[in-house]
Amino acid sequence: METSLIANKVSRFSYSQTRTIFARNKVHKIQVTKFSIPKFPSKSLVAELNYLNNYTRNNDPYNSKINRNSNEVVKLHLIMEIVSDRLEMHKNIGIQRDNWNSLLLSSVNMMTLSASSMVGLAAVASTGAEASLLALKVSSTILYMAATGLLLFMNKVQPSQLAEEQRNAVRFFKQLQGEFKTKLALGNASEDDVNEAMEKVLALDKAFPLPLLGSMLEKFPRTVKPAVWWPRMKKQKHHRDLQGKDNNGWSLRLEEEMKKIAMVLKNKDIENYLKLSKRVLKLNKILSYSGPVLTCFAAFGSMFLGSVDASWPVMFGIICGAMASVVNTIEHGGQVGMVFEFYRSTSGLFKLMEETIQLNVNEEDYYKRENGELFEIKVALQLGRSLSELGQFSIDDDNACEEFANNLF
Repeated sequence: METSLIANKVSRFSYSQTRTIFARNKVHKIQVTKFSIPKFPSKSLVAELNYLNNYTRNNDPYNSKINRNSNEVVKLHLIMEIVSDRLEMHKNIGIQRDNWNSLLLSSVNMMTLSASSMVGLAAVASTGAEASLLALKVSSTILYMAATGLLLFMNKVQPSQLAEEQRNAVRFFKQLQGEFKTKLALGNASEDDVNEAMEKVLALDKAFPLPLLGSMLEKFPRTVKPAVWWPRMKKQKHHRDLQGKDNNGWSLRLEEEMKKIAMVLKNKDIENYLKLSKRVLKLNKILSYSGPVLTCFAAFGSMFLGSVDASWPVMFGIICGAMASVVNTIEHGGQVGMVFEFYRSTSGLFKLMEETIQLNVNEEDYYKRENGELFEIKVALQLGRSLSELGQFSIDDDNACEEFANNLF
């Protein structure tokens, strides 16, 4: 009886557990949701992407400018490659010609001092040593003549001035390269910009020639003029797309200020540096004539050493040789030719600024000028002044202004 009762309870318990498990499983049953598959467009994915890409490129103002001027951009990149090549050429040749100056200077001084020492040894040689006297006399004469030839070559080409010319060429080609990069970054290149770039490159080639023979610049010009390395100034194109302000950033105050700066540059800065150039050129002429003349006198004295019963051959051979070494050191060691070229190129820089200011101020259409605010900043930085200092020129009277426009050199 008890056994049947226990069995009945166990069966009821197992049945209730089975129903509970079944109910729980039924609650956690996952229902699958049906998704509708969208219809594919008639165009392919590649065609859609190409369409979107073309739309973005055509509606982007920067990209549209680049595409419209793609041929001009390619030309400017080509000119930039040529400018980079010119940079390396002028840089290497400038280093070479600077080495010429130092090597020739040391060689000529060594020759003259050695010849002077030989003349002194020959003078104190014993009377019976004719062979030693002859050897010293001939050797000193040969050294003096060789030094004279080298001095004539050095004074003709002025290696220090040649090196300064190449350094200036490297500097101006770098400026031109930066101008091209800015033009390409703005993305508004045109055919006029390409033609202007070619003119500037050719003008620099003419102003700073690479070869010595045939196209070398005159080292002792009769009239000293500012160096010119830019083409003839032309009127600028419209800049309406670059500026939205009235009068393109120009005002009556700015015009008066620029006119006054141009006048000061012309009457004071350019004239001052031209005067300095003339003085340095005159000194260089005196030194270039004195060196070979002194070595010739020294060679003449060494030739007659022991042939005449007098002391003047020894005096000529020693004193003139020592003086020639001093003159050569002052001229080429002090790089007088380089100083002359520096003053001449600096006056040329002021001449370029004057012409640029006059071109902008004389243009009646404001939008054919450079932007006034940017132009004022550029002029101030080129002169080494702040904008407030630059504005003082418009306040001072024309005759009362005694200050130079340049505050940099």
